[in-house]
Amino acid sequence: MINEKDREAFAKAMRGVKRLQPVQVVVGSKRPPTKAKKRRTTRTDLLTESLNAPDLINSIEQAGEEIAFCRPELSQKVFRQLRKGRYTIEAEADLHGLTAPQAKLHLREFICESAKYELGCVRVIHGKGLGSGPGGPVLKSKVQQWLAQWNEVLAFVTALASDGGSGAIYVLLRRRRSHTMGE
Repeated sequence: MINEKDREAFAKAMRGVKRLQPVQVVVGSKRPPTKAKKRRTTRTDLLTESLNAPDLINSIEQAGEEIAFCRPELSQKVFRQLRKGRYTIEAEADLHGLTAPQAKLHLREFICESAKYELGCVRVIHGKGLGSGPGGPVLKSKVQQWLAQWNEVLAFVTALASDGGSGAIYVLLRRRRSHTMGE
């Protein structure tokens, strides 16, 4: 319990103190707004279209395929460890609901920032493409193309089921070599 003496002492100590305004801290760039969620009728139309599509079986098989990419300079031992999910995920980017151009920009910024801070392994969530219709996943294949082009990326593989499965990938980044005396 607070007695009157303590209350007065506190009030005296607080004289002249002004309340701080809340400050919002933003790390990196803001994620672009996602597209509006599909209405129920649109989802029904999409489901009907998907069920009538002749390539539905092929789309499902492609959606379940494992993604794997490895640069020649990376040891197979390290690559196997990545496939087994043995590296700590140090950061994550979620591309759900973004258009391809938005996703590419967001992913590029994420990879550059992660490399800048010398992170080793990151996770990218591209989604399974279940809302993409009969054409199958859009971002899944685009993310593969983009990551394979960027020098910061050493390897990437489909994440374990516990980390997103076929809707996510682990990305192993190139760490900068530390400079020592004599280099």
